[in-house]
Amino acid sequence: MEHLDQKKKISIMLAIMAAMLFAALNQTIVGTALPKIVGELGGFEYYSWVFTSFMLASSVTAILVGKLSDTYGRKPFILIGIGIFIVGSFLCGLSENIIELIIYRGVQGFGGGMIMSTAFTAVGDLFSPRERGRWQGIMSGVFGLASVFGPTLGGYIVDHTHWKWVFWVFLPVGIIAFAMIFWLFPSIKRTEKVPIDYLGSLFLTLTIVPLLLAFSWAGSRYDWASTEILGLFCAAAVALILFIVAERKAKSPVVPLSLFKNGIFTISNAVGLILGAGMFGAIMYMPFFVQGVMGTSATQSGFIMMPMTLAMVLASTIGGQLITKTGKYKLIALTGLLTMAVGMYLLSLMTAATSVPVAVLFIIIVGFGLGLAFPVFTLTVQNAVDQKLLGVATASTQLFRQLGGTIGVAILGTIMNARMNSKIGELMEQNQGALPTDPEVLETLEFLQDPQVLMDHQKVDEFLLSIPQELQLIVQDMLNLMKDALSFSLTGVFFIGSIIMLSAFILTFLLKEIPLRTSNQAPAKDEASQGTE
Repeated sequence: MEHLDQKKKISIMLAIMAAMLFAALNQTIVGTALPKIVGELGGFEYYSWVFTSFMLASSVTAILVGKLSDTYGRKPFILIGIGIFIVGSFLCGLSENIIELIIYRGVQGFGGGMIMSTAFTAVGDLFSPRERGRWQGIMSGVFGLASVFGPTLGGYIVDHTHWKWVFWVFLPVGIIAFAMIFWLFPSIKRTEKVPIDYLGSLFLTLTIVPLLLAFSWAGSRYDWASTEILGLFCAAAVALILFIVAERKAKSPVVPLSLFKNGIFTISNAVGLILGAGMFGAIMYMPFFVQGVMGTSATQSGFIMMPMTLAMVLASTIGGQLITKTGKYKLIALTGLLTMAVGMYLLSLMTAATSVPVAVLFIIIVGFGLGLAFPVFTLTVQNAVDQKLLGVATASTQLFRQLGGTIGVAILGTIMNARMNSKIGELMEQNQGALPTDPEVLETLEFLQDPQVLMDHQKVDEFLLSIPQELQLIVQDMLNLMKDALSFSLTGVFFIGSIIMLSAFILTFLLKEIPLRTSNQAPAKDEASQGTE
């Protein structure tokens, strides 16, 4: 599609970005709305599955569709993806219980995986690697905008209308995107019969699903050393071995193992995995600090996080333009990763006395670094592989980033809980004389021993009004202890996050910077097959 005129390319990109915005908004809008949705549907114990079902379905679908789109073209899969996502969104709004919502979110995930996989690959079809930097940056900005407006809009919808509109409000955007892609996106004709790697697809799915579940549940639902978690890891390991055996024998493997001999492909995906861990670490745990330690409301927390996303959008756009203009990307990637590492370290220095402007400044630094680095490693992979492998290579970058995020959240969450429990025990021992010993009083104050209560300021205020005045000072002391423990645990998480990002920075030095091609021709083997300098 590189031969198309610029006007038609831009029209196609507008359609692709509309599809991506449709999918991204439907992901980000759910977070703030879900507590109220679950409150009406019931089934709080299955709360996490509303996210997990989407993650599993989208992760598996993205990598499988990557290979299929290399064979059959991008158009049918992005159209099918939008269609499935529209149906899934509509069904989510019709859910009458939590199980139905989980199933329909899985349907959304199948569609979302197809959209994301083909959308980023389509950029590689339309533009040469030298031109892609600009568009990769803009597309990353689409995710950023969805992250800014989605949560706010989700909260507004559930506060003022029925929650089903969370899933229905963007259906017209999906329909418009479908129509635009149907009319504008060129079709390709299959010239040869390529066998589908059913066995490899099966074993790849059986590797990804238990691996993601193990990291999602470890340290929260089950202990790391529990039978359930170890069983999932073992199942993933066995499936991975069978996958490798199947891929070596397959005529057209779903993920060609030869890609991992390409140093640029391997190092880029390793950095992407680490970047995913750092990115989700900042996004997941910063609101805990802002609300629980600094004492802001959920709404204020959203406004504090917003500058991070806007900085990410700005940086990804600037970085993309610089890559297209100069043809260089390694320095931009290194700058972004180092900036993000510095930002995470600054977050680790915060205390309960940290002012909101200072916290916003630190989170802006993290967002700016993330925006510079995020689009680069998809571009490096696309630039280093043959055009016929563009789909599977691009999908692999998304899979490794998703794995990184899941693994990062699990490990950082475990670190947070361990540090928090250690600190609570230490503080309780230091203040033993000042704390009540009466069993009835202790039972009344039992819920205060969970730092999670710091997130619900209204509940704390109501509790203070319901107890005698002599207990209120004791409650304030206990709340201060919980704040200290939460601050200690989260700053430790941010410090570990800075170390993780620093490791990505160091690893990027090993990435060989080959010239960005000015056409979609196969890269020279002597360049693409080498990954280190």
